[in-house]
Amino acid sequence: MFGKVTERFQDLFTTISGKKQLTEDNLSQAVREIRLALLDADVNYTVVKNFIKRVKEKAIGSDLIRSVSPGDQFKKIIHDELTELMGGDEASINVKHEPSILMLCGLQGAGKTTQAAKLAAFLQKPGYKKKPLLVACDLQRPAAVEQLKTLGQQINVPVFSVAGEKNPVKVAKQALSKALKENFDVLIFDTAGRLHLNEELMLELEKLKQALNPQEILFVASSATGQDAVKTAAEFDRRLGITGTILTMLDGNTRAGAAISISEVTGKPLKFEGIGEKISDFQVFNPISMADRILGMGDIINLVKKAEEHIDEKESQKLEKKLRKATFSYQDYLDQMGKLKKMGSLKGLLKMLPGVPDLGDMDASSADMNKTEAIIFSMTQKERCGDEDLVPSRRRRLAQGSGTNIDDVNRMIKGFKRLKQMFKKMPNLKKSMLKDPDLKKHLSLLK
Repeated sequence: MFGKVTERFQDLFTTISGKKQLTEDNLSQAVREIRLALLDADVNYTVVKNFIKRVKEKAIGSDLIRSVSPGDQFKKIIHDELTELMGGDEASINVKHEPSILMLCGLQGAGKTTQAAKLAAFLQKPGYKKKPLLVACDLQRPAAVEQLKTLGQQINVPVFSVAGEKNPVKVAKQALSKALKENFDVLIFDTAGRLHLNEELMLELEKLKQALNPQEILFVASSATGQDAVKTAAEFDRRLGITGTILTMLDGNTRAGAAISISEVTGKPLKFEGIGEKISDFQVFNPISMADRILGMGDIINLVKKAEEHIDEKESQKLEKKLRKATFSYQDYLDQMGKLKKMGSLKGLLKMLPGVPDLGDMDASSADMNKTEAIIFSMTQKERCGDEDLVPSRRRRLAQGSGTNIDDVNRMIKGFKRLKQMFKKMPNLKKSMLKDPDLKKHLSLLK
């Protein structure tokens, strides 16, 4: 995700881990490398300066634990300081009012319209169960209203707009009246942006704020713009008093400058992040998770959240019993692949695990998963449940029915049998997973 800055941190930690102790010399060299890595990532200079100062104070003043290597302790100091720099804890969103008014602002091209729809979809989830109304107040950009309507249809959220109206304040007031009459409990306002900051834009937004008195003013920032996003956020905060930031475009190769700097400079928390093009690619910003990703330590926190959202605890316990007793069937296999797909792409999920390298050929594995599904769908119910053997004649029929070949079918069956044997030998699935020290450490952060 963060490319060069992650590579530089990993190279630094590899070098430090080879040292028997932290000395003034190797610490000074490490600090220089950190400074260069952060500046290269387009982190605000003042932020870098203060960050380096705190790291040096912690590293020099800390009591080294004999059982933990100096390199690991130095890595923990960097991780802790990055986490604090980005806010320390997850920030909540204020949706306690009826209705709650959320206003999105930012420059053109940052993705405000898409994030408005993503936020609406997010607030419909079980943790919130809100009834949102999207309001089209971007009356400057051609097709902005139509884009919001299209996105609203995808998530079954109504969009309020007034045809031919050029005054966003009039649209906002009518939307508020509709919300009160029809019991919408959250209004999300998509506002206009410009390619650059200008007085006309800020005056329009100030009038909207005065008319709405919103509970949240969320600045939408593209993570691809680095320090420019930070400077713009500071100006929006000065004029509007933003309550937080939504960081977008984190699915690309960003430089990390905005993620690291924006909270420190504005004094306002990062609240959400857009991690892809799909409506579902939207999550709460977690400083620990972001520090993990910047340092190349995976993203166990959000992986666990995804699992909790899509996998029922009781179903998980039943599955574990089946795995241990080797009664795991092709139907169970198919069901689990369906749940895995809901969580996102296989490549994306594996990248969230600590220590997994760049998976350039993982698309091939996703294609294999599709083949496996097609083969199992071609089975009879008895075959799926393991009540009938897949003899050679049946395997040829499966290949024909699934549009694959006999080698694909044989490979799938062989892999399935190996999976069953592996889990049968596991005395306890959870204990086996928790033998991984990185996984154990990250899961402990969730408690």
